[in-house]
Amino acid sequence: MKRYIIVGGVAGGMSAATRLRRLNNDAEIVVLEKSGFVSYANCGLPYFIGGVITKEEDLLLQTPESLNRRFRLDVRVKSEVTGIDPAKKSVSVLNLESGESYELSYEKLILSPGATPIVPPIDGIDRAMTLRTVEDTKRIFSAVDAKPASALVIGGGFIGVEVAENLIHRGIKTALVEASSQVLSPLDPEMALLVENEMRKKGVDLRLGVSANKVNSDSVTLSDGNEIPAEIVILAIGVRPDTRLATTAGLTIGARGGIQVDENNLTSDENIYALGDAAEKRDSLDQSATLVPLANIANRHGRVIADHINSRNTRHVDTIGTAIVKVFDLAVATTGWNEKRLKAANIEYRAIHTHPGSHAGYYPGAETLSLKLLIDPVSGKIYGAQGIGRDGVDKRIDVIATAMRGGLTAPELADLELSYAPPFGSAKDPVNMLGYVAENVVSGLVKTAQWHEIDDYRDNGYRLLDVRTPGECARGMIPGFINIPVDEIRDRHS
Repeated sequence: MKRYIIVGGVAGGMSAATRLRRLNNDAEIVVLEKSGFVSYANCGLPYFIGGVITKEEDLLLQTPESLNRRFRLDVRVKSEVTGIDPAKKSVSVLNLESGESYELSYEKLILSPGATPIVPPIDGIDRAMTLRTVEDTKRIFSAVDAKPASALVIGGGFIGVEVAENLIHRGIKTALVEASSQVLSPLDPEMALLVENEMRKKGVDLRLGVSANKVNSDSVTLSDGNEIPAEIVILAIGVRPDTRLATTAGLTIGARGGIQVDENNLTSDENIYALGDAAEKRDSLDQSATLVPLANIANRHGRVIADHINSRNTRHVDTIGTAIVKVFDLAVATTGWNEKRLKAANIEYRAIHTHPGSHAGYYPGAETLSLKLLIDPVSGKIYGAQGIGRDGVDKRIDVIATAMRGGLTAPELADLELSYAPPFGSAKDPVNMLGYVAENVVSGLVKTAQWHEIDDYRDNGYRLLDVRTPGECARGMIPGFINIPVDEIRDRHS
C-alpha cells in the first residue's frame, strides 16, 4: 500500500489530504501536525480575540477524529517532523506529548509547514505575542480577557490592522506602530490614507514612520524617543517561509526565500512537493517568484498536488494576489500590482481613480466607493486594482480579478454584463465606469493627472480647477485651485 505523508495541516495540507483520498481509496495518508490543531480557520483568529466570534469551536473546522471518520486519514497532532531523508524516502517524527521518536517511510511527501513570524532583535521582545496558531490565539485571548488598560500592535499589515481593530472592539486603548510611512503596503499611499483616517477615527493611536526600539515591562519605547503604554504587545511585522525541513533535506530554496517548486508544486526532489506559505509562487505579470500567503491559493495548490500524484491533468495558474481586509467599517481590497511596484519595475502605466456609489444613488443606503485601476496606457492591459468603501468593494475587485485572469483589457470592462437592480448596483456599474474611463485614456481622448503630479502641472503654467459645488468646496480645497462648478464650465469657458 502506498503511503503519502503530509507535513502540516490547515488549508494547504488538508486540501491535499482530502483530495488524495477522493482520488485513491486505498492509499495510506498520514498528516503530521506540530500544533494541537490540524484544521482551523486561521483567518478568523483575530475576530475570536475581539469577541466577534464567540465560540472557540467555531474556528475548529475538523478534528483528527472527524477526518478519520470521513476520509480515513491518519492525522497525528503534536507530531513534529524533525528531519527528512530523501534517499531513504523517510521522515523522522517526534511525538511532542510522549517524547517518542520514530521514522515513517513515504511514497510521496508533501510539505505544508507554513510560515514563521518575523521577530526583530530588540530588547524585551520576548514579552510580545505573535498570532499564527490556535495556541497563540488562546494566549492572546487570555491576556485580553484580563482587561489590560493598554495594548500596542507592532506592524501595520493585514494581521496587525485586524488585531488593532479587535482590541479596540474589546475596549482596550490601542496603539499601532508601523516603520513605513503607511499601513497596508499593498495599497498605494493615497488609498492607504483612507484606511488610516478610519483607524484614527475609531480610536487607534497610529504611529507611522517609527519603529519599536525596546519593549519595557508595561510600555514600548519608539525610535523617535516616545514611550507608549503597553500592558500587552502584539507582534505582527510579517512572516517568512518555514524552510527549515526543506533546507536540511537539500531542497532548492528560491530567490524569494521560499521552497522552489514547478507548475505542479514539485520541489527539486521528484518525490517531494511543497505548498502554502512555505512555497514560492509565480507572479502572473512578470513570471517572477513571489510569496503570497493566502489560504485560497494554498487550497488550490493542494488539489493540484493530489491530481499530479494521481497522474491527472493539472492547470498551472500564476498568482495575481487578490486579498481583502475589514478595517472597522471599511472593506479594503486589492488585486495585482500597485503603483509603487510598477514604478520600481519601470513599467509604463496609467492610474484611474473613480468614486462611484455602491448602488443606485436614488435607492437608500448608497455608499461612496474609492476605486483605483492601473493599466497599460497603450494596450489597456490591467495591472492591478484597489478598492475601499463600506459596501460593494468585494464584488468590484473580484470582477476585476476575474477579468485579469481571463485576459480582458481595461476598456473591455465596459462591456461586462453585470447584475443590476437599484439595491445592488447601477445600470452603469462601477466596474463598467472604470472601463469607460480606461477606454477614453487608451484611445487618447482624455489625459489624466494624478495627485502627485499637481505641483508639476502648476509649475508648467496650468490652471487648476476644482469643479465641485461651492458647498462641497467649503469642506476643503487643494491650495491654488480655482472653483468653477461643473455645471458652469461651458458658459464660463473662453
